[in-house]
Amino acid sequence: MRRIILITFLLLSISDSFSQTVYKDKYVVAQDGSGDYKTLQEAINVCKVFPDKRIVIQIKPGIYKEKVEVYSWTNRISLIGEDANTTIISHDDYSGKGSHNTFTSYTFKVLGNDFYAENITFENAAGSVGQAVALHVEGDRCIFKNCRFLGNQDTIYTGGDSSRQYFLECYIEGTTDFIFGAATAVFENCTIHSKKNSYITAASTTEGKQYGYVFLNCKLTASPEATKVYLGRPWRNYAKTVFVNCELGSHILPEGWHNWSKPDAEKTTFYAEYNSTGNGANVASRVLWSHQLTKKESQLYTSRNVLKGSDEWNLTAK
Repeated sequence: MRRIILITFLLLSISDSFSQTVYKDKYVVAQDGSGDYKTLQEAINVCKVFPDKRIVIQIKPGIYKEKVEVYSWTNRISLIGEDANTTIISHDDYSGKGSHNTFTSYTFKVLGNDFYAENITFENAAGSVGQAVALHVEGDRCIFKNCRFLGNQDTIYTGGDSSRQYFLECYIEGTTDFIFGAATAVFENCTIHSKKNSYITAASTTEGKQYGYVFLNCKLTASPEATKVYLGRPWRNYAKTVFVNCELGSHILPEGWHNWSKPDAEKTTFYAEYNSTGNGANVASRVLWSHQLTKKESQLYTSRNVLKGSDEWNLTAK
């Protein structure tokens, strides 16, 4: 009898200790040991599962050479760096390295919803070796503000056809299809930098989606060796990509868009522009199956309208 009572007491004590676990809503990551953790993944791993309030992880300057995943149950996470030029998350996997393919080559992967990042560089440092993703996002309602995305082919994978993503005042560079995927994504006030002759976007918008990629007030620049660049080509037949009030450098080809050698895609894709400026804004020479929006049509393309969804997402979480 005494043994049963003792065991019961121990079990209740253990259960009580678990139920009273205190989770923090703020963590600091610093390589010099002055924070709560030295690596970002360690901090993410201790966050409360499906937290009832936003968790903020501050990242001190440094080059964090690690492969990071924000899990599907680790939602409402904010990563805040001090300066995107000095707060860098970098890794060097690529498709063909060991058993890696495009979708496992990422440096940083986001599966959790309501993710927010600010003042951080996400880099795939593998070089020009084929597909090598810096950022892989499948979570919904994800925001990146004043961040840099460095890579070559396939720099940003906007995965998940039900995912909504917002890139504000970011710098994105790459070579081939360096913004690709099925998500609905808005890029506002961003610099999009091409590093060689190739394609900027490869949307795979699913059939029936109202929006795919929308670029608002962006500036398209290029390295000297990049002189012949397409705005996009369709990874899948119903791809949608629209540029509104963007400045296009002379590297953008007059035809603007490519069909990826799939004539049928010309009937289902929606590629459009409104009020393009700069030396690459040769709209009269665009492929006949692309579109020039009217002023009225262009007014639908706001970050709020494109991303709000049925839940009326307000884009202010941080």
